[in-house]
Amino acid sequence: MALNIVIMAAGKGTRMKSALPKVLQKLAGRALLQHVLDRTAPLQAAQRIIITGHGAEQVESAMAASAADFVRQMPQLGTGHAIQQTVPLLPASGTTLILSGDTPLITAETTRRLVEGCAGEKLVLLTIDYSDPTGYGRIVREGEAVKAIVEHKDASAEQRQIRECYTGVMAVPTAQLKRWVMALNNNNAQGEFYLTDIVAMAVAEGLPVLGVKTADETEVLGVNSPMQLADLERRFQRQQADALMEAGVRLADPARFDLRGDLVCGQDVEIDVNCIFEGRVELGNDVRIGANCVIRNARIAAGACIHEFTHIDGESLGVSVGEGALIGPFARLRPGAQLGAEVHIGNFVEVKNSTLAKGAKANHLAYLGDATVGERVNYGAGSITANYDGANKHRTVIGADVHVGSNCVLVAPVEIGAGATIGGGSTITKPVAAGELAVARGKQVSISGWTRPAKKR
Repeated sequence: MALNIVIMAAGKGTRMKSALPKVLQKLAGRALLQHVLDRTAPLQAAQRIIITGHGAEQVESAMAASAADFVRQMPQLGTGHAIQQTVPLLPASGTTLILSGDTPLITAETTRRLVEGCAGEKLVLLTIDYSDPTGYGRIVREGEAVKAIVEHKDASAEQRQIRECYTGVMAVPTAQLKRWVMALNNNNAQGEFYLTDIVAMAVAEGLPVLGVKTADETEVLGVNSPMQLADLERRFQRQQADALMEAGVRLADPARFDLRGDLVCGQDVEIDVNCIFEGRVELGNDVRIGANCVIRNARIAAGACIHEFTHIDGESLGVSVGEGALIGPFARLRPGAQLGAEVHIGNFVEVKNSTLAKGAKANHLAYLGDATVGERVNYGAGSITANYDGANKHRTVIGADVHVGSNCVLVAPVEIGAGATIGGGSTITKPVAAGELAVARGKQVSISGWTRPAKKR
């Protein structure tokens, strides 16, 4: 039986006080709406429809890769009015699952329960018990059967005592949904077309209406303000932290951990406080991540240690760190950095689009850009590869066992042969053969009897 997913994403989100549409606000680095799409992907719906309104062009552009269909609700006259816009796109039969674009942590398990409960024959509502149900639509039952949803503003004093509330999520037989929403009216306190009024229509027709409860408040929390967004961020991060710890990862403090993508960890991984992981990051066995690191799109092999305050950003090219490597503190690895086993990258060293072979070391205050570095190279403090001529990038090749002294400039394109030595303070513009010593600096002059100038009094 065909499944259609409809996501309501037309709201303005006035309380966010932002020019960005509410459903594009970020949770763990991704738009709220993207979370909803990702979490329902396992359902393999035949069709996904996103209802846009406020900031429609921004939302549709941001979600263009989702392969969803878009309909616009202009103006926004309530949830029922929103679903009316989807009627021309919905098929004649099957099940339609209705979700909110600002409720990002709904689980695939819960949505599957709703879809299976509906089976194209029943109206199934996702409900939850709130200690303070103010503002929510109340579930009115007779015994176990759901008879209606009453919006808070339209509820009687007795109905406002009900703690079971509608979450905004339902699964509905598609054929009936299309008919019911076109029969809605706006005779209510808000003057809007309420989707919840279809419950009474189902009851009147004798169609079973089920209420499926969730005990997890987090999965049905919506976002209407920066405070709610921040609260949901911490809840989500704690969920991710707990999952990692259950898998064996040692987090120094799960309350000071942020994952904004995918993190795959081997055995006995240790992560200190205030670390941020973005994109896809893979950590091998026995990897240690020091405090205050930011790591994005990187693969870090077994036994490597990323010391405190290191910034690794692989962007689209990725960064690779070999087994037993030592990185940082205060190091920066940029896209295309490929480090072999036991490489040392020390404090205030930057590596970009460069390959360092096993045992190579750049321990202090250095830059390696567009370079190929051989095994056991020692790259001195203050040395740089001058890889850019103002128009094009050029490569530096440094052979195995080369020693580059402190404060050197290797002007690319240039090649340093295996075992060569570059004297400190040299600017190298020509190839250096294997085993040679190259020194390129001004001659030292010592002047005897020289007197340092004194301040005038």
